[in-house]
Amino acid sequence: MALFVITRQLLRLVLLHAAWEVGSGQVRYSVPEESKHGTFVGRLAQDLGLEVAELVSRLFRMVSEGRRDYFEVNLQTGVLFVNSRIDREELCGQSPLCAIDLEVIVDKPLRVFHVEVEIKDINDNAPAFSVHEKNLFILESRLLDSRFPLEGASDADIGTNSLLTYKLSPNEYFSLDLQKNNEQKKSLVLLLKEPLDREETPVHHLLLTATDGGKPELTGTVQLVITVLDANDNAPVFNQSVYEVRLLESAANGTLVIKLNATDLDEGINKDISYSFSNLLNPTLRKIFSIDPKTGEVRLKGELDFENISLYEIQIEASDKSAFPLAGHCIVMVQIIDVNDNAPVLAVTSLSLPVPEDAPPGTVVALLSVSDRDSGDNGKVTCSISPNVPFKLVSTFKNYHSLVLAEAVDRERVSEYNIVVTARDEGAPSLSATSSILVPIADVNDNAPAFLQPLYTVFVKENNPPGAHLFTVSASDPDLKENAFVSYSVLESSVRDKPLSSYISVHSESGHIYALQPFDYEELQVLQFQVSARDAGFPSLCGNVTLQLFILDENDNAPAVSPPPSGRGSPVTELVPLSAGAGHVVGKIRAVDADSGYNAWLCFEVQEPRTAGPFRVGLYSGEISTTRALEEADGPSQTLVIVVKDHGEPAMSATATVSVSLVESPRAVKWDSRQTGRSEGSLVDMNVSLIIAICSVSSLFVLVIIVYVGLRCHPGPEVMYGSGKPTVVCSSEVGTWPYCQRQSRNLCVGEGAAKNDLMVFSPNFANSSESGIIERQQEFTLNAPVEVSDESNFSEKFNTSFMGVSFL
Repeated sequence: MALFVITRQLLRLVLLHAAWEVGSGQVRYSVPEESKHGTFVGRLAQDLGLEVAELVSRLFRMVSEGRRDYFEVNLQTGVLFVNSRIDREELCGQSPLCAIDLEVIVDKPLRVFHVEVEIKDINDNAPAFSVHEKNLFILESRLLDSRFPLEGASDADIGTNSLLTYKLSPNEYFSLDLQKNNEQKKSLVLLLKEPLDREETPVHHLLLTATDGGKPELTGTVQLVITVLDANDNAPVFNQSVYEVRLLESAANGTLVIKLNATDLDEGINKDISYSFSNLLNPTLRKIFSIDPKTGEVRLKGELDFENISLYEIQIEASDKSAFPLAGHCIVMVQIIDVNDNAPVLAVTSLSLPVPEDAPPGTVVALLSVSDRDSGDNGKVTCSISPNVPFKLVSTFKNYHSLVLAEAVDRERVSEYNIVVTARDEGAPSLSATSSILVPIADVNDNAPAFLQPLYTVFVKENNPPGAHLFTVSASDPDLKENAFVSYSVLESSVRDKPLSSYISVHSESGHIYALQPFDYEELQVLQFQVSARDAGFPSLCGNVTLQLFILDENDNAPAVSPPPSGRGSPVTELVPLSAGAGHVVGKIRAVDADSGYNAWLCFEVQEPRTAGPFRVGLYSGEISTTRALEEADGPSQTLVIVVKDHGEPAMSATATVSVSLVESPRAVKWDSRQTGRSEGSLVDMNVSLIIAICSVSSLFVLVIIVYVGLRCHPGPEVMYGSGKPTVVCSSEVGTWPYCQRQSRNLCVGEGAAKNDLMVFSPNFANSSESGIIERQQEFTLNAPVEVSDESNFSEKFNTSFMGVSFL
């Protein structure tokens, strides 16, 4: 029962200790050296707070810097066990603390844990002497309590396992004395208790036994063979038994370590002294130090390394030159002073690359370890990274650092960073080491496709073939791979109650825009739509651009002559009194053209000028008038065939037949009575109305001139976009005549000799109500006639002097 209580208390103490270890941020275990493969060390996953089932999926791994794989983790149970034989003496030598640092790394998310496994010493090394038999020569004249140094045994273990006790086989002449040298080394001395008598006992055989403090105890022995000599009674004596010297590890060869001096009270040859290293001296020290046998000067002849050995114990003896020489002994303790001769060592133990450009600050990029073999300030290392990079170093554990993201990165601005990590110690002068880490930035879809301009204006002639290429849009995306792969599409909308997709299409990869059907200017003048560019990222991003497609008119409609009121197909009959003089207006031909601009500008001419007699037709007004006074010889009637032509390329035409009858009574003359149904009074009223309209148009014309001059002095955008129908857009593709996208009427005035012609452009009105408006507009008569001199070169003059007024 008592045993159960004690066991429970011990278990509670162990659990409390383990909980304290985990809470401190580091897990510590201990295991005896020489443990067999598979020996249980600890439940690592449980102590680190990890789920055993997640070890494989989270890429659990363990790193041991500069060590063999002494330990392994069972990923199925999370247990840490011994993987290979551990020899503490081979691993740590005589160091009082021997531990193996393990670094446990798990990904998703990345975490680092530090585990320390202390290697416990066991008593697996017995004390050992350097020789099995030691010969000593001692004069019989030596005084009692004379001391003879012995080489002690060595034990590779530490602690109580290396605490040695010595025992000499029973005898009446000698005993052992163990002395401490400045609390650093213990010297084993053979002490003479009784005077020696060579004649009685010339040789003494003693057994020296060394026993360690382990359980169970281990022992080692050496046989002491003591030969008793006769003669020389005084041995050389040093003024100190122990000398202490401090020497820089950077000392050059030949540097004087110490000059020794021993004295001998004898005379003659027994007083001459020779200095030498003791036979007990380690052969390694003979390669580093030398001694002058005459002067006793100890000099350096090899290289020192504080990191390997920081303290040297040199055993020196001074012997006289008698036939039976006597010797005095001393110890020189050489303390090596560390200099900063080792640069820091940087090692990258783990990398998590590339870094996504949307990674949050604090993301761990790499794990680094740094070490320096020097001690004190020479071994203190500080780490830094190159400036002006969005990264920083964070110290994690002892000499471990984490390279973490300090601020947001943008791959489109900087695609990779070459980070130089510098480790510098605090020695004087300081030493440093550098390591470069190339950190690429991974792309994410954070940039939408962009067009060079927000709006494109495209001109296309009507009657284009189906499938004709109209325009190519192109958008750029600074991302990479699928995030930069752009596909194009048209944003669906409705045009004249038809879907936009029935008019145009866009190639998804090239951005080519094609016409799916021929365009008709008379039906559609402007087609405005949007094209979308979308990348293939996830989630995808898109950008839009607006296209304005202006349809250019072609001369695909022939002029249409308005029929007389009497019915379609009837020739026009005009009555002219015989008393009519030159310039008398007989009638007027009315015609319209569904085209626009230059293609709708009509001219009138007699088909057979030789048969026209005393009549002519206004080139642009269509008015039939007399060229001279009428005569009876002209006949009772004449038939005129009037050709109406437009100015398109090629020109299109229509014909109208006019029958002119000559009458004697002026009362019978009516102004186009069958066509207009107006009386003379109505005609006067109409002329007054026309005069008022012409004055209004002239005023509007002057106003337009003023506005035009003002706009020329104040530059502005040529094309304005907004809702509804677009404004007038002029293109050079239709020649020197203005091309108007909206329905308009252009009143044009030319220069030249007297011709009473009023030129009116016919717009592309299709329905009868619009045709009526055109007819009324073509019936203007100018009281102050517009003069056109040479009709043949009127087009050339019109190109240089044309001024227009647009009625929208």
